[in-house]
Parts: sequence; C-alpha cells; structure tokens
Amino acid sequence: MLKVENLSIAYGKTEVVHHVSFEVKQGSVVTIVGANGAGKSTILNTIVGLHRAKEGSILYKGEDITRTSPDKLVRKGIRLVPEGRQIFAEHTVEENLLLGAYAERDPQKIRERMEKMFNRFPRLQERRKQFGGTLSGGEQQMLAIARALMTEPDLLILDEPSLGLAPIIVADVFKLLTEVKKTGVTIMLVEQMVDNALSISDYAYVLETGNIVFSGTRDEVKNSDDIVKAYLGNV
Repeated sequence: MLKVENLSIAYGKTEVVHHVSFEVKQGSVVTIVGANGAGKSTILNTIVGLHRAKEGSILYKGEDITRTSPDKLVRKGIRLVPEGRQIFAEHTVEENLLLGAYAERDPQKIRERMEKMFNRFPRLQERRKQFGGTLSGGEQQMLAIARALMTEPDLLILDEPSLGLAPIIVADVFKLLTEVKKTGVTIMLVEQMVDNALSISDYAYVLETGNIVFSGTRDEVKNSDDIVKAYLGNV
C-alpha cells in the first residue's frame, strides 16, 4: 500500500533522515520505533505532506505522492492522528467529528459515519455536546482517532497515541487500534511505549538518528537482544 524509497529529509541545511526505505502492506500494522529525535515524527509528517522530502519518493497504491498536498492526501485515503491529539478544544465532540469529515460532501454519509463513531466510542456519545477541551486525555485521544476515522481512511497514521496517558488508558487505546485493524484499515504508527506498539504490530522498523538500523516482524524485533538493549530498552 505504502512504499517509501530512499527518503531523505532536511530542516534547512541539516539532514535529519538519511536514505530511508520501508514498506507498509495493506491490512497490516507497522510501527517505527526508536529514541526521541531519531526522525520518526518527521517521516510521518513528510508522508502526509506537512513537510517536503529532500530526496526519494513516497508511493501510495502505486502512485507517487511525494509532493501531494495534505488535503489531497486525505481525499486519497490517508489520515494522520497527530502527536498531542490537536483536537479543537472550544468545539464540542460532535463539532470535532463534523470537522473531521470536511472532505465528505454528502450529509447522509456524514450522519451515518458519526453514528458509527458513537457506536464504536460510547464514551464520546455520552459527551457529544461537551467541549473537547474539557475531556480527559484518554477521551481526547479517542476523539482524535474518531475524527480521523470520519474520512473512512484506508491508511491511518498515528504519532505517539499513548503520549501523556495513564497506563490503563494506553491499554484501551491499543485495544481500540486492534479493533480498527479488524475493519480492514491499514495502520502505521510511531510510539515510545514499544511493548504496546509491538503487541499489535505485524512488522517494525527501528530508527536511529535518521537511519533504519533494523527491521523485522514484531517477534524478530523483540527477540533481538542487541536491538532491545541498544534502542528499545526493556520490552
């Protein structure tokens, strides 16, 4: 579904990602793990058009999207849940979901999708008239994911979905992502809580200072003593 080839990314004259190549197969969950500052979020932001690549290409369903604008990528089926959730705090839950469906012009489809989200996220239904800024961190993360799903994406990309959440809520988030995968949505994520990420992943790439230093199935990553010790800590 997604193929990144020889991707280099720079901020000004400083190159932060160096000739990275990887693939995300349709229906899979793929995780990029590594220390802070390794370049993980930069890669995600480049895939969704928020940053421009210095070199290389990004192919989505065989089409070169390297220089495609973010709004066009949403319409092609790619959606990002950004780090820090970035919900609209002064809008209600319902309004946040409506804003998430901006690419859809059919009111009936929007209503159907919203009801689907409320069925999937009963807590959000209970708070549908509540302002986003008054939700708990876990509820805001649910809202951010639901807002992204309002476009019915084929590829859902998440940047640090566990950030700032209590462990019990993190478990709920990853359980939710497992359910999302069952619907056929392909998932790519960056995550610091490596054990949680690997538990739902089919494949993982380990990134260090802008370079992929290891890749493999979740078991291959977890069973590599050198990789765990050097890059992942205790998983």
